Amino acid sequence: MENQYTRTQYLFNEKFHKIQSATICVVGLGGVGGQALVTLARTGVTNFIICDFDTVNITNCNRQVVANLNTIGKLKTDICEDILKAINPNIQIIKINQKFSKDLDLFSYHFDYLIDAIDDVDNKYLLIKKCLENEVNFISSMGTAKKFDLKKLEIIDINKTEYDPLAKIIRKKLRDDNLKVKFKCLSSKEEVRLKGTNLGSYMPVTATAGLMIADYVIKQIINN
Repeated sequence: MENQYTRTQYLFNEKFHKIQSATICVVGLGGVGGQALVTLARTGVTNFIICDFDTVNITNCNRQVVANLNTIGKLKTDICEDILKAINPNIQIIKINQKFSKDLDLFSYHFDYLIDAIDDVDNKYLLIKKCLENEVNFISSMGTAKKFDLKKLEIIDINKTEYDPLAKIIRKKLRDDNLKVKFKCLSSKEEVRLKGTNLGSYMPVTATAGLMIADYVIKQIINN
């Protein structure tokens, strides 16, 4: 009998059960995190922990899967739950409607993989630091603002990134704290040419970043 995942099962065969039994934590449900989350749900992941404090803003409509004129002002976690349940009503979701910070005990939950899609630099670094200290499997999305060329996105070790100011900041903070500077991240090697503080975003880039992260996590799950 066919279901939502029949065509995915054709590809993964006996490994598909690994995808369905995995628990994925996604922190940050914006342009990158939201796309990664929905992609994982459509691929067969049925257990999620999602963390975001924010509500939809009209400026999110240019790139975020949660955003349209009917969802402005609503919690991104609630919208993501509705989207995922519409794909598969049996998906299990733990919603954390809080900003990740030192006061949030995220690591009391069990998960097989974590996706960091936080924008805030200090809390992003804190999440990465906690992942390293707790030795959990994770991947972190670096900067996608001011980027135009989706072909220059790559998943790479944090210490090998180029033209990524956010990655540079994270590396320095890790070294200052005497932590190992080695984990996978999504980064763009496109040189930023736009000046100024306005963080323009382009959906083909943010969406591709989310797709690449979801693909990476799926491949890690089925091959381990």
